Amino acid sequence: MDVNPALRLNILVTSSTLGLAERESEPVMLPPTKIETSRLLKQAVAADNADLMLQAGAAALQSGAQAEALSPVSEMLRRDVGNARLWQLLGLLNRDLQDSAAALEAFRKAAQLMPNDAMIANGLACVTHEAGLPATELFERAIDLDPTNRDLWLRLSASWAQEGQAQAVIGVLEEELAADPGWIDGHKTLAKLRWESGDRQGFARSFDKALQASPRNQALWLAYVQAVAHDNLHERALEVIRRARAALGALPELDGAEAVTQTELGNLEAAAPLFARSAQLGDLSVLVAYLRFLIRLGRIAEAGAVAESNIEQVGTWMWPYLSICWRLLGDERWQWLEGDPELIGVYDIADTLPDLEQLAQRLRSIHWANVEPVDQSLRGGTQTQGDLLSRIDPEIRQLRQAIVAAVEHHVSHLPPYRPQHPTLIQHRSPILFNGSWSVRLTGGGRHIDHLHPAGWLSSALYIALPSEKERGSGEAGWLVLGQASDLVPDLPPIRVVEPKPGRLVLFPSTMWHGTRAFGAGERLTVAFDVKRPG
Repeated sequence: MDVNPALRLNILVTSSTLGLAERESEPVMLPPTKIETSRLLKQAVAADNADLMLQAGAAALQSGAQAEALSPVSEMLRRDVGNARLWQLLGLLNRDLQDSAAALEAFRKAAQLMPNDAMIANGLACVTHEAGLPATELFERAIDLDPTNRDLWLRLSASWAQEGQAQAVIGVLEEELAADPGWIDGHKTLAKLRWESGDRQGFARSFDKALQASPRNQALWLAYVQAVAHDNLHERALEVIRRARAALGALPELDGAEAVTQTELGNLEAAAPLFARSAQLGDLSVLVAYLRFLIRLGRIAEAGAVAESNIEQVGTWMWPYLSICWRLLGDERWQWLEGDPELIGVYDIADTLPDLEQLAQRLRSIHWANVEPVDQSLRGGTQTQGDLLSRIDPEIRQLRQAIVAAVEHHVSHLPPYRPQHPTLIQHRSPILFNGSWSVRLTGGGRHIDHLHPAGWLSSALYIALPSEKERGSGEAGWLVLGQASDLVPDLPPIRVVEPKPGRLVLFPSTMWHGTRAFGAGERLTVAFDVKRPG
């Protein structure tokens, strides 16, 4: 998903969390390599041993050799069709390869064979939800089998919301939090749901209620601060930080959170000592805020040096700020980073897409929220939840097929490998996604300038647009690449692209991007991040 760096940052590390159960007696070991995995797969086939194949499959999930494991696991299943664990493994492999239909089929067979297995029930519910199908009853069944697994409650909440039952979810989460007020992920989910349902004033009130009973719960206070980290709520965030200090005393974490907030408010004198007191945290959000602080002060060379010194640790976050610094300093290295015109691709692919009006209707049907998410870049619109391109609706499957073909074409025309370059990497396949969604903006809507540091390539695909009269004159509603207007208003964009129905724009995920506001009408898009091949 997109990230507005003015907010407190979250880095989400995703992996297959529905995997085969680990044996408690096994020692903790380094993940296997692809070469080791290949050897294990061959041994399992040669021995015709299902248990050995399960071990090899688990290694494939860890090492990134899922595609290599598909054929051996499928062959083993032809010999041992009643092995539920092998079906579960096949489902996990296909899930990681983002083949929702195949993953769903495999998990359904596993569940038929072992209907009372908690892990298989969990997996079936998850892949059903990811495919865009009703999954509420499946999650309820999984909870019955594993009632202490709090993650299942969050997934059930997402399923209910996807089915248009956001208010029911809010009620259930309120009940759960009344019983367990220290459940931080529950508070975060409830606050997000309330915000997107339109409750902009009381969306985070569950934190207040919980802190009345547990006023010195540091983790709860820090989660509360994060929940109100929105560019329209900086004053509110400062108030929560003040209250947290009164309850907890001085904490570097609170200094860091206030440094981020004061920087975005433009209170640079207030932010300076806070950075000094929170420097030892090693917190990415504080580091990024410090770069923004230096740039706003005009200390561009210093900001560039800080960014360069952190490239090895958090390069995907540093490159966008290095681009700003190099461009402001007249350093030609920005051309090495973002100057190649081939890094940006504009493709009109309407002839490969589903009928655009039918696709638009499908997308509108899954925009259940009333306002934009609290932690994203859009203003004046809504965004879908979950991975859009994992859905198995016919229109979405055709959409995904067209997108993959266009991305493959773009990747094949990128400049050659360039050592240390964040985009021009050596290995450029397979094409998988690190997130996909739809955004619906209405009159006056826009995207503030932001980044997608978790991706390799990012995108905008236009499905429905306002008429020329509705949107306004000039560049109203256009995509702007390479501009960070709230940080350096005078820095010009690298490129501005006119939206057209069926037009796909691809660009590096480390490149700043946003949109011009438009006057009226609807602007419906699909966006995705291409996963960095590993």
